[in-house]
Order: sequence, then structure tokens, then C-alpha cells
Amino acid sequence: MSADDESFHPLGEEWEGELETMLDDTEYDSDLGMEMAKDAMRVTKGELSEAEFHEMYHDDVMEEFGEDNRPTEEAYEEMQAAEEGTVSRMLSKFEGDGEDSRRDAMKKMGAGAAAVGLGAWGTVDDGEPETAVADTQQQVEEQDGTQWGMTIDLERCDGCLSCVAACQQENQTDQGVNWMYVLAFEDDTTAGGSPSPDVRGGVDDYNMLVRPCQHCTDAPCEKVCPTTARHTRDKDGLVLTDYDVCIGCRYCQVACPYGVNYFQWDEPQEATEEEIADQMGVEPGEEGDHMTDERGRWVDSRAPRGVMSKCTMCPTRQDGMMGDDRIGTTACEEACPPDAIQFGDVNDERSDAHQHGEYPSKSRAIIDIVRNVPSPEAIDGILSEDDDLESAIEAFEDDEDDDLDRELVSIMKAIEIVSDREEPPEETNDTILEQEQTVLESVDALEEYVDLESEDVLAELQLGDGSEDDANLRLRQYAGVAGSSFKLLEDIGTNPNVTYIGQNPGPNAEQVDGPVAYDDIGQTDDRKEVLDEGTVGDAGVSL
Repeated sequence: MSADDESFHPLGEEWEGELETMLDDTEYDSDLGMEMAKDAMRVTKGELSEAEFHEMYHDDVMEEFGEDNRPTEEAYEEMQAAEEGTVSRMLSKFEGDGEDSRRDAMKKMGAGAAAVGLGAWGTVDDGEPETAVADTQQQVEEQDGTQWGMTIDLERCDGCLSCVAACQQENQTDQGVNWMYVLAFEDDTTAGGSPSPDVRGGVDDYNMLVRPCQHCTDAPCEKVCPTTARHTRDKDGLVLTDYDVCIGCRYCQVACPYGVNYFQWDEPQEATEEEIADQMGVEPGEEGDHMTDERGRWVDSRAPRGVMSKCTMCPTRQDGMMGDDRIGTTACEEACPPDAIQFGDVNDERSDAHQHGEYPSKSRAIIDIVRNVPSPEAIDGILSEDDDLESAIEAFEDDEDDDLDRELVSIMKAIEIVSDREEPPEETNDTILEQEQTVLESVDALEEYVDLESEDVLAELQLGDGSEDDANLRLRQYAGVAGSSFKLLEDIGTNPNVTYIGQNPGPNAEQVDGPVAYDDIGQTDDRKEVLDEGTVGDAGVSL
């Protein structure tokens, strides 16, 4: 890239230069990769249509890769049936091994012909693209409505890196391949720590940023993939990479605005396919191997040599292939001690991701108190009809197993006042509404003995006149006032499906050492140098 060229990449000119140098080291056309990435971002911004983008690069992609076919799902299924197996088995029929033979094989069979056509394009007889789906919005409407995503509460994140370690352990990725990346930062508006230091569970002296793949609804990385290995799964919006189809051109890495892609240079250092399958108690390729999803596509766990990988949001969990109790969960969410990561269907108002994003103070309070809330059975066994608030609290002081104090009663009652008493979803493992129900059941049991609606008791519990406004104020006093809600680089039109609560890194933000070093937990941080060079904010826009 010449000095006169204006940078197109949100992460800045220096990052863009690194990407161009990286492409120069591949066997593929680096200029084509850079130009496609630039125009893919124009598509997300609405400056270029999908049809114009595909027509613009169809001939070049045909010349470089030999094929630009994007077949329908039916065509792919017919091809699979004819070949009696997956694309991986088809590739095994070609002689040789390693990255070079893999790429040659893909070109022989037609890179696009080995892919499921899940994008907006089909193939006609003359090889020219035709529109199969008008636009992203229509694709969303035709889905069943599920869109997996996250709400990440940066003000609760304590920088422990448990999510990083859990992701690496479950997916057996190489050291330094951090699909989940956590960093601390400072900028000129927040130097010295969080703007909300009263939040329970976080760390006062740091601003944290937790960065998985954003699983964009309109993903530029998908648009530039010549084989459609990078694709959005129709049923739930996850942006995945089919390792059997990826040829490792790295165009997706250039087009990603967030810097979350990794190229697998060598054979994986961690467990083999057979070892991973053995850990799950199955044979490779069988259901439950934590590699293939319910469609039979290898999109989960670590990548083989010569292909791209990134955060997957655990599709084999979402498909129930690791057990029904894992549906609606991710490894990083389960491992987070302060419950800063909330995963779920962002289109479902009952999901953890939606509840924590819309009602952060209530959600934080529920998370903090639910383990200490006495059960209705305990309340019935300890209290009597003559108890008032003071005598009820004194009665619990004499009990060895359960506790109840004014603050706990105050927060329980505040949650009850603002609650819509909505039933949690049955099909996924969302816990916030389940925990809210636990609190409500105990409040109902407590009110059988203590009048929590009287003016004197409400005043004693710091709940004013018992209105929702007073209850919300009490929850904010207890759990901390949530900072801004934002999405990374939302203005470029990718529609990311990760929402953040907390401090949005500004244009002058810089990464600093966090409370826990990657080395401290046996992990490797290969991204810090890149982040220092501009990934956080030097580009003039926040990441």
C-alpha cells in the first residue's frame, strides 16, 4: 500500500500494511484479497450492493481460484451422496498430503463445488452468479429467528483470563491462537480505571475489553471467501469456517474489521482429531465428536494445518451434540467467575444475553444474591406467623444453614418489584430468569410472614414508596450503575451480535498490562504487539 493511499481498514493504516505483507507471503493474489476486503466493507456500509460486489470480482476469482461456484444446499447434499462421504473423505482420494496438495485438490474439484451455498448466491449453467436471496434482512426473516450472541459486562470483568483458558482447553487450539482475547486498556478519558468502580465483581484499576468473534449478521469475511468455507449458518446466525473446504487464502483475515482470525501454520500442537474424539467417547466423525456440527460439517474445535480458524461460539454445544445441558452455553461463559459473559439467543427477550443487556442492574443483583437466598422451605421452617422484619432477621441469625439480613431482603424485594415474572425458555439453558424465579419464590414465601409492602418496612429497606423507580434506584446502588451499552465498530454496518456494557475504548486508547498475565495461566499472548500498534484505537475509531 502506497503512502498516498487512504486506509480502508477500521484498524488503521499500519494494521492494513501488516495484512498486505501477510498476503504477499501466500500463493494467492494479494492485490485481489486487499481489494475484495475493501469493497466487502463498502457492502456492509451500504455503498455497494451484493450483486455489484459479486459481479465486480467474479472473473478475477475465477482466474485465481479456478471456480466461483456457490451451489445451493441441495446441490451440495447431492454431491455428498454421490461421493459417499464428507468433503474431507473426497480430499483424501487425491494423492499427497499437507497444505499444497490440499489446495491442489480443492482446485481440481472446484473450490466452490465443495461448499454448501449458504450465502446469497446460487450458480447457473454458464457459471455466472445469480441472486438467490435478496439481502441480509430477507435471510434473517427466513430463519427460525434464533441468533446466538453475547452480552459482555466489561465492568464485571476482573481480567482473570479464565475464559481464554477455557476456550483453549475445550477447543484444543495451539498456544497463542486465542479465539477469546482479553485485554486491559487506558485512554485519555478513563486513565486510572473503570468509570464505574462501584460495580461488584470487576476490578477498579482497569478498563477491560473482551474480544471474541462478533459473529456479524453482515460479515465481510464471508463475502470475500472464494470457496464459501466461511459461511453463516442458516438456523442460528453463527459465522463458521468449514475446515474441509477452506483453502487458507487468508482473505477473510484481511476483511475482518476486528482482527479475530488465525491461520494454522503447522500441524496442531494439541490433540489430534482422534484424541479429541476419544475425549468425547466417540469415533472421529461420529455425533458428539466436538468437531462436526449436526450438518456433518467440520466447523468446531481447532483447525488442521493450512486453514483459518476463529471463535465459533461452540456450535456442537448449540446442536445438543455435547448434551442438552450445554445448549445455549459456551465454554468461556461457563468459566467466567464474575459472570461477565452472558450468552444466548439475542432475539429472545427471555435469554441471558437479552436480560443482562436490557436490565443490567437487576441481572447483576440476581447473579450476586441468588446463592444466598433462603429457599421457601427454609423460610417456612424458620419463621412463624408473629414475625415482623426484625424478628425474622433475628430468627435466621440463629440458623446455621441459612442467612437473611436487611440488605438481602431489600435487594430481593427490589427484584420482585421490577420483575415481569416472565417464564424462562425451556429449550435453552438460560439461567437469569430461572434465578429470578428462585428469588421471587422466596419473596413470596417471606411475605407470608412479613409485610414487605408496609410504608415502614419499605423505608427500612431503602425502597422509598415501593415504586419501580425506587426499586431500580436501589438495584443501581447495590449493583453499580451500568456504563454505556455499545457494539464494536457498529457504524461500519456489520451488525455484530456481541453487545458490551462498560467503557467503549476511544480513539486514543492504548493497551496496558492487565491484572493477570497470559503467562501466569500457562497461555501465550501473540496479539499484544499488534494491539499496541493500533487495534484498540489508534485508527481514529474505537475497537
